Amino acid sequence: MGTQGYLLTVITFLPLLSVAALLMLRSDDQVWIRRIALAASLAEFVVSLLLLRGFDSANPDYQFVEKHAWIGDSIQYHLGVDGISLFLILLTTFLTPLAILCSWESIRDNVKGFFVSLLVIETAMIGVFVSLDLFLFFVFWELTLIPMYFMIGMWGHERRIYAAVKFILYTMFGSILMLVAILWLYGKAGTFDLPDILSLMQSGQLSFPPRTELLLFGAFFIAFAIKVPLFPLHTWLPDAHTEAPTAGSVILAGVMLKLGTYGILRFCLPLFPEAAHRMAQPIAVLAIIGIVYGALVATVQTDLKRLVAYTSVSHLGFVVLGIFAFNTVAIQGAVFQMLSHGVSTGALFLGVGMLYDRRHTHEIKQFGGLATPMPVLMSFFLFIALSSLALPPLNGFIGEFLILIGTFQSHHAWASWAASGAVLSAIYLLWAYQRVALGEVTVEKNKTLPDASMRERIILVTMALAILFMGVASPLFTRRMEVSVNNILEQTSTPRNASRPVGLPRAPYVVALPAHPALAVLAERQVRP
Repeated sequence: MGTQGYLLTVITFLPLLSVAALLMLRSDDQVWIRRIALAASLAEFVVSLLLLRGFDSANPDYQFVEKHAWIGDSIQYHLGVDGISLFLILLTTFLTPLAILCSWESIRDNVKGFFVSLLVIETAMIGVFVSLDLFLFFVFWELTLIPMYFMIGMWGHERRIYAAVKFILYTMFGSILMLVAILWLYGKAGTFDLPDILSLMQSGQLSFPPRTELLLFGAFFIAFAIKVPLFPLHTWLPDAHTEAPTAGSVILAGVMLKLGTYGILRFCLPLFPEAAHRMAQPIAVLAIIGIVYGALVATVQTDLKRLVAYTSVSHLGFVVLGIFAFNTVAIQGAVFQMLSHGVSTGALFLGVGMLYDRRHTHEIKQFGGLATPMPVLMSFFLFIALSSLALPPLNGFIGEFLILIGTFQSHHAWASWAASGAVLSAIYLLWAYQRVALGEVTVEKNKTLPDASMRERIILVTMALAILFMGVASPLFTRRMEVSVNNILEQTSTPRNASRPVGLPRAPYVVALPAHPALAVLAERQVRP
């Protein structure tokens, strides 16, 4: 693969150039700090759209490749994108300007530090999505942690220090395990370059004993599962979301959680195919537990922001389930669900943040009847909630439907249990909306609350259009990711797995789930020859 220009370098490091510009301004010049940060993030989004124009959806190889020697002969500055990372980059550049806009008035202390942190996070997340060298990937992976730690700890709410420390401890534990596995791989392969390692594996020059492969898979997977977060490694997430400022929650839910699911797809499956198949069913069980558990816990929440946080545990359980179904349709649905969740849940956090700016509370009992004083804001909030609960033809429906259809083709029990989460999502979201927006205004302060401002309407309209566009024009996304998904499945289905159907775990790792009685007969008909 030769070098194909420097577009990825520009997209990755353009936010850091704007950070340099921000650092030259005085801290009290808050107007220009905000303007430069917004202009830089908008420019970044426009430049990232160039990836769409030059991307060849029929090409299974990495595109826009940049490869140069960096540290010695073994560590490369190696960048590239495929149909999976392409849209995650666009999601990152799309949400960052909205995160800046939502912080326009709510962040008043150390404004420069806040927007510097936000732009550094953008560079780090894009770097994760474009890195094809394991060492470079790890550098960007770690770079995402520090600015988010400060964003929660410095600009968060009452228990921000506790939430920030919990966030960093959980994620650093996973990072240590992954670093050990990366160093072991380097010692075995002699390179950190992902395509080179995969080439050595495909040619038979590099192989792992089953036990070693399982340990390496576990080290990578635990790091990514913490970031997702997969049940039972999820407990840091509700605290981080609840205490983070609105922009922090938008970036955390919208993009940062996807670093985990992306890492599973990019590294765990192709590098350790045998271990991935052997552990598929236990992981699917954890994903299904997370789907149902997250939905049930969200239902009983009294804090609106914490309720939205638990929806991420449920929705990202669908993503993990789709990945380990080892099915083209299911994995396409998983990637689409990553994008859909980023937009819909990011929009939910934006709406909750707008309410907090007015009332400085997330307690549901402090609201009620808000559709009367704020009809515009509550109308958009309902639209976003309907997207999150997967109402056709909005974006949330596409991802969940593809995951369930693809999973049902090979594991009908998994799909039938996971479908419970889709039903529960309608319960907790509609019930929350009823308590917040409908009925009489029960709190006197709420009667005079202002409706959405022009800045807030721009944010809400932008998110609503993205939700509708993704739902109606989903083939524009799925077509571009199909070849890349098939390529990952081919890498995962090594000759060592050829004797058994793709996606079926080996017997010692089987954890059976019974199918729902209502779907048992249908499932039997679907799988009967």
